[in-house]
Amino acid sequence: MTPGQSPSSRIGDGGSKVAGDATTAADTTPGDATTAADTTPGGKTAVDVGNGHPPVGRGRPKRRVHPAWVVAAVAFLALVGAAGFRAAPGVLMVPLQQEFGWSTTVLSLAVSINLVLFGLTAPFAAALMERFGIRMVTGCALVLIGAGSALTVLVNQAWQILLTWGLLIGLGTGSMALVFAATVADKWFVQRRGLVIGVLTAGSAAGQLIFLPVIAALAQQPGWRQASLLIAAGALAVVPMVLRWLKNSPAEAGVLPYGAEAVPSEPIQPERAAAPAAPATTAATAAPDAPTAATSTSSAAATAAPAAQSAAVPRSGNAAVRAVQVLRRAAKVRTFWALVAGFAICGATTNGLIGTHFIPSAHDHGMPETTAAGLLAVVGLFDIAGTIASGWLTDRYNPKVLLAVYYQFRGLGLLVLPVLLTSTVHPSMIVFVVIYGLDWVATVPPTAAICRSVFGTDGSVVFGWVFAAHQLGAAGAALLAGVIRDSTGQYTLAWFGAAALCTVAAVISATMSRDRKPESPVLVPEPEPMV
Repeated sequence: MTPGQSPSSRIGDGGSKVAGDATTAADTTPGDATTAADTTPGGKTAVDVGNGHPPVGRGRPKRRVHPAWVVAAVAFLALVGAAGFRAAPGVLMVPLQQEFGWSTTVLSLAVSINLVLFGLTAPFAAALMERFGIRMVTGCALVLIGAGSALTVLVNQAWQILLTWGLLIGLGTGSMALVFAATVADKWFVQRRGLVIGVLTAGSAAGQLIFLPVIAALAQQPGWRQASLLIAAGALAVVPMVLRWLKNSPAEAGVLPYGAEAVPSEPIQPERAAAPAAPATTAATAAPDAPTAATSTSSAAATAAPAAQSAAVPRSGNAAVRAVQVLRRAAKVRTFWALVAGFAICGATTNGLIGTHFIPSAHDHGMPETTAAGLLAVVGLFDIAGTIASGWLTDRYNPKVLLAVYYQFRGLGLLVLPVLLTSTVHPSMIVFVVIYGLDWVATVPPTAAICRSVFGTDGSVVFGWVFAAHQLGAAGAALLAGVIRDSTGQYTLAWFGAAALCTVAAVISATMSRDRKPESPVLVPEPEPMV
């Protein structure tokens, strides 16, 4: 940097650090202090204003971890903490029946209420995250999960389990639904979105993997109440990390989303104002090669991605109204209904059926509950690998083809499950568990990708409504399977019916038309007056 020049704005690791009132090259007029940075997709380069090279005497700029990865890590831990209850119903159902004499239908109803609220809360939670921020909504959700789990130890009547398992935990887990992962990925990432959604979705599976064996052991000795307290502790333990490190948006951290090349029309400032910078020579006249950099940066700004703009500008207004307005727009698009139908079947065949009734069904065949819980934990282990791999595949291949393959493989597994269930674990059961684990929520990254590509800036809220269908399907399957068990004494009809539904979902996904909805208004920040 030559004498007389002001400190330059620096763009590093996909983010933008702005010094004072210095403007970016995209908004340059004579007299402004400017940045002329040739930013790579990973945001690795920081250059001096005057000559386009690293600052003299400093060598290459240090690479630092982009704040998006910190946010993603905290979001992953939050999903792990919230996942304790997802592992609980199947494990605690038998002990509660033995102590209180409640039927499978009653406990299935509690799980169904939970799943309905889990789903219906999701689109409103997405809108609330846009209105009040990810941090506040996530913190409140974790507190609700903790409170519902802790109060479960006091229940002694059936309606009370409907209140704790159903209402409180349903509202909490709904706010921490898969839409949370989609919102974090959309706000913080331009590149690697599919991978990030896959990793965050795997957080729930990781939570089940951690909690399930411990909950099963506690339910046997000393008892199910201690298991409920463990779930509460797991949710509440993550709250301090969320409040400290889960930033609401890249603008709050003073950076661009990870991988964003475009510079927005006004500088992204951190919440804490920086000291003013002295006037400096513009990048356009500081060096012979500066005009090229300024021109390319300005051109990139003119075509800035909607994700970068929406990440920097929080939406205002009533969150519930926005959620309903997005639903109205989405309901006019055929792709939306194809996603709704497929994801409803996805929920019915995962959370609703296997997640709720696999352990009781295995117990009916003489398998110990701890052994069945161990098998379900293995499902969670391979779910992590399968979901991350699905995110990687979604970034590279047609998502609707991936969905069709996932659903058909799941259907084949459910078709043979009644034959595999015995009092002991055979190699064929291990094969089923591995395949079903890889396929468990591998459907999430391609579904979220289709929502984003078809519905643009409405994608996160639309995914919330699609996820609501997922949980409604899960609720219906959980209740219907309980009724089938009480009526016939076994789950066989439930497994066969679910296998047929998976074939239907595969056909719907393969024939889906990825049409685009009519353009909806995009919120754009008002430009500040030029100095």
